[in-house]
Amino acid sequence: MKTTLRIGGTANFIIAFLHILGLFWADKMFEVTGIKPEMDRAAEMIHPLYPYFITVVVAVFFTLFGCYAFSAINQFKKLPLIKLALWIIGIIYLGRGIGGFLFMKLETIPFYLAASYSLIALLIGACYIIGAKLYSEKYN
Repeated sequence: MKTTLRIGGTANFIIAFLHILGLFWADKMFEVTGIKPEMDRAAEMIHPLYPYFITVVVAVFFTLFGCYAFSAINQFKKLPLIKLALWIIGIIYLGRGIGGFLFMKLETIPFYLAASYSLIALLIGACYIIGAKLYSEKYN
């Protein structure tokens, strides 16, 4: 349990850090991830800083996901509803990974990037699902 959740939590902290770091090169980051047209439209329609705000909010969620993993292995303050959160985070990641592969033809980025993002999501999701199952067995 500790290893899978440590991997999943660390991956989330890295992803959160990369989101914040990427803000210094936001246009390039949005382009590489395939969301530049949507972020450009959002900046036009809502506010020029909106893409930055959304990116920070997403980074906060990745950080929270990482905190839940480390909370489950007693390396962070005990957070509420750990078991439920681990399952939900795992399902979100698995959904992203599977959906990414199912809808890959709709992607506006190169195949290898889309496949990499989906594979990473599946691996992180597997870490959380395995961790959630083991956590549930241990604390049931």
